[in-house]
Amino acid sequence: MKKELLLSAAAVAGAVSAGAQQRPLDEYNVIYILADDLGYGDLGCYGQAKIETPNIDRLAREGMSFTQHYAGCTVSAPSRSALMTGQHTGHTPIRGNKGGTEGDAEGQYPLPKDTYTLGDLFREAGYTTGCFGKWGLGYPGSEGDPTQQGFDEFFGYNCQALAHKYYPTHLWHNRERVELEGNDLVHKVRYSHDLIQERTLDFIRRNRGGRFFAFMAYTLPHAELLVPEDSIVQHYRGRFPEKPYVSGVGDYTEQGKHRFGYCSQPEPHAQFAAMVTRLDMYVGQVMALLDELGIRDHTLVIFTSDNGPHCEGGADPEFFGSSGPFRGIKRDMYEGGIREPMIACCPGVVAEGTVSDHVSAFWDMMPTFGEMVGVEPKAETDGISMLPTLLGRKGQKQHEYLYWEFHEAGGRVAVRMGDWKGVRLDVAAHPDGPIELYDLKRDVHEDHDVAAEHPRIVRKIERIMKSAHRPSAVFDFAQQD
Repeated sequence: MKKELLLSAAAVAGAVSAGAQQRPLDEYNVIYILADDLGYGDLGCYGQAKIETPNIDRLAREGMSFTQHYAGCTVSAPSRSALMTGQHTGHTPIRGNKGGTEGDAEGQYPLPKDTYTLGDLFREAGYTTGCFGKWGLGYPGSEGDPTQQGFDEFFGYNCQALAHKYYPTHLWHNRERVELEGNDLVHKVRYSHDLIQERTLDFIRRNRGGRFFAFMAYTLPHAELLVPEDSIVQHYRGRFPEKPYVSGVGDYTEQGKHRFGYCSQPEPHAQFAAMVTRLDMYVGQVMALLDELGIRDHTLVIFTSDNGPHCEGGADPEFFGSSGPFRGIKRDMYEGGIREPMIACCPGVVAEGTVSDHVSAFWDMMPTFGEMVGVEPKAETDGISMLPTLLGRKGQKQHEYLYWEFHEAGGRVAVRMGDWKGVRLDVAAHPDGPIELYDLKRDVHEDHDVAAEHPRIVRKIERIMKSAHRPSAVFDFAQQD
């Protein structure tokens, strides 16, 4: 973190008073930007030295950066389910990247019909709601379809597998399949994210006179590694050593069952860097539009990522230091797989140039937004409102613990309790197996397992692992895909 540019949150606590904003908080727009497989260390404002992210860095300078914010899980679908429902992966309906029902051609296992989501919460508060990018919580027309889960408008990928392609044959607008002429998985004519960005900006323009919630779920920089040939690619070409990536070597689907043919890529380092900078460009376009429309001063913008960095399709998280100071990547329960960058920006509401070490997670968004717009969530939540931290007020409540479970790779669970971190592997085969214990205050890279030295802490974490898990008929460690 470039701390020379930022003040500590403690130093400015109370600087933004309850009356500082120009209007009631429930009159503010909310834009929640979710990157896909972007690591803690992939942004300049979080220490990245090889990839340029000037627009997101500006968000950090003008807002609040969080150093201890966590994704809902270490892979996509359960992480998004935790975000949408306000429940950790011991409770949320979707706990893995499981496919849809038999015979379904596209999409993941759906959120149940009666799920209460962030879309429902904002709609209940009178907001117009839009989801753009990757949904991945229910195939088209299912009960988990975003148009059945509180969103007035959807444009993008309904299916995670389709979202592996940046030149897909089609996207979805609500329940209408939109064919992308010229794209046939060989020929590349229409870049999906340029189209998604156009629809997103149009949504903001159309709703500038009211209140809106825009969930912008970009798939960048998820594999495959591919962006249009433009000045961004040219900027990075030749700057890094390259080892060409050959399609199909070592790749697998999210379910880990079959090979998946990402495109071959002769310059994966340059392409990955260009993907992150292109994501940054999209964020800059959103902020420029807010300025143009005169609504930036009453729009809260939050930026984060769904899980840690990936290594598919030629991606090289070690080369870029994508995990920052942490151990692990996507699919790991170590910090690199779940601790994410998070930036919140809203002029006059969130203090500029501040850093917060408040420990938070995706499931905190439900109660946070609920308190902001004056709506009590209509479902159980594991979250704690972090609005006091965003506003620089005293009285921020703290989590007793954070809990995660992962239903692939033999089953993995993790607990953070204060500065203690417990990790249990191979849960399917050994549900009562050993727990690794790390002291994050002294060992943020999780190199030294100190379980033998602290049996009392281990027993407490083990009790949490048991009590935080609610059995699921769909996602069972003993019956993994």
